[in-house]
Amino acid sequence: MSFIDVIKDRAKSQKKTIVLPETEDMRTIEAAYNVLKDDIANVILVGKKDEILKKADGFDISKAQFVNPASCEHLNTYIESLCEARKKKGLLPEDAKEILLSNPLFFGAVMVRVGDADGMVAGACNSSANVLRAALQVVKTAPGTEIVSTFMLLDVPNCTFGANGTFVFADCGLNQNPNSEQLAAIAQSSAITFRQLVQEEARVAMLSHSTCGSAKHDDVTKVVEATTIAKEKYPDTLICGELQLDAAIVPSVAASKAPRESQVAGQANVLVFPDLDAGNIGYKLVQRLGGADAYGPITQGIAKPVNDLSRGCSAEDIVGAVAITAVQAQQN
Repeated sequence: MSFIDVIKDRAKSQKKTIVLPETEDMRTIEAAYNVLKDDIANVILVGKKDEILKKADGFDISKAQFVNPASCEHLNTYIESLCEARKKKGLLPEDAKEILLSNPLFFGAVMVRVGDADGMVAGACNSSANVLRAALQVVKTAPGTEIVSTFMLLDVPNCTFGANGTFVFADCGLNQNPNSEQLAAIAQSSAITFRQLVQEEARVAMLSHSTCGSAKHDDVTKVVEATTIAKEKYPDTLICGELQLDAAIVPSVAASKAPRESQVAGQANVLVFPDLDAGNIGYKLVQRLGGADAYGPITQGIAKPVNDLSRGCSAEDIVGAVAITAVQAQQN
């Protein structure tokens, strides 16, 4: 059974309600059909019911809940909640209403904020910046969060590395050039994410172009410092760095390059990249050249799960993201 099939089964075991605000996109409608058909989650579709059903010709989505912002009976509650979320910015009720009626991402995020939905998935036709803006401004960060970040979950076919080919890559979608403290926090968040989703021990590699002092550069120093901070702050998490990619995942390379006592080198399943360029390029190489299924960018550190999609996603990618979001909601 593939990783995502396991996630779908876990989602089915305690069904959650996920809002999909991008009903203008046919991929969203097809995904909603498959989520409902396979009983993975309850689905809320934002928009005019008659228009959505007309677009869905051939896909039975009658079991979905349809919410039209303009006629929503809870609109006043949502306006109050959005004003509360943005009170430091002095958002007025009339402006909040205009946002909710014109921006489905913010409408969906408020549904999550007030508990009418357990999570949201979007990004098929909106930029990551817009999806994450709604998440951060409305749903807010989880208590104790040091930095909100994103990860990609990669499932590589016929792969013996990682957790039978399953990896968490971070950060691949949000933080451009995290400093040492931020990189350490991203490592810990990613370890927690891995344990929650994969249900195995996380082994976190702090990646670099250097392994254990083989190169000297400010970029290497950042990763070395991040590793030291992470080990001190999170002693129960298995973390090693700085490591080149091959030393992180290939046992024979680790044996010649990395510390012999390391419980991570050659066995890593969580890969923390030094910056966004490396993370984004890395996951797309594995996805496109390695044939991996890639899910995300999934956020970590938001109070309730709001997750992004690549605008090149398929309907099946959306189904996978819904299942992951539902499992995250179960953890909450």
